[in-house]
Amino acid sequence: MTDLFVAVLMRDLRLAMRRRIDTLLPLVFFLVALSLFPLGVGPEAQTLRQIAPGIVWVCALLASMLSVNQLFAGDQADGSLEQMLLAPQSAVALAAAKCCAHWLLTGLPLIVATPLVGILFGLSTPALLALVAGLALGTPILSLLGALGAALTLGLRSGGMLLILIVLPLTTPALIFGAGAVSQVEAGLSASGHFSLLGALLILTAVGGPPATAAALRISTE
Repeated sequence: MTDLFVAVLMRDLRLAMRRRIDTLLPLVFFLVALSLFPLGVGPEAQTLRQIAPGIVWVCALLASMLSVNQLFAGDQADGSLEQMLLAPQSAVALAAAKCCAHWLLTGLPLIVATPLVGILFGLSTPALLALVAGLALGTPILSLLGALGAALTLGLRSGGMLLILIVLPLTTPALIFGAGAVSQVEAGLSASGHFSLLGALLILTAVGGPPATAAALRISTE
């Protein structure tokens, strides 16, 4: 399973490096979408600080969904997905590797770019650190749940719309706790409870997500 995980992960990373424009699209969308809110809402610093956590999380979710729809579609189109599912190793390793590659290519760049967002919205240093920590816990959840949605809608017409309808309700708790952690810090309170809940959600999705995704892939390719 480890060999399959590493092989699929490195393969996806190499393919992403050949399609740099597609790989950078979620990050560009994230930054452009966030930069539009100060223009539309106005330059009032207090207002921007209040709305920043929710806006960042929503934009991170939408940016993640931009690329997750193609997580398995390319492999299905060229027949490699069926070959990987026929491998003697468990399909759980394949699903886990796909999720990890998606997070490295989408979630991690969003986390790295978050300090720029903090400057844009005038967040304090503690609030910015809480936002980065929340995204570090929450973006893997988005990738894991997004992969499950992509597997369930693989090969369906209007799969992108169905993917959004499936994933959005599942990711709502992560958005609530992630944005709430920053609000707690801004109010001078401890955000440990919110981070604990995000950690619990991450453990739950990390344990249950890849097996569910593997089962959905087998159903979708039959």
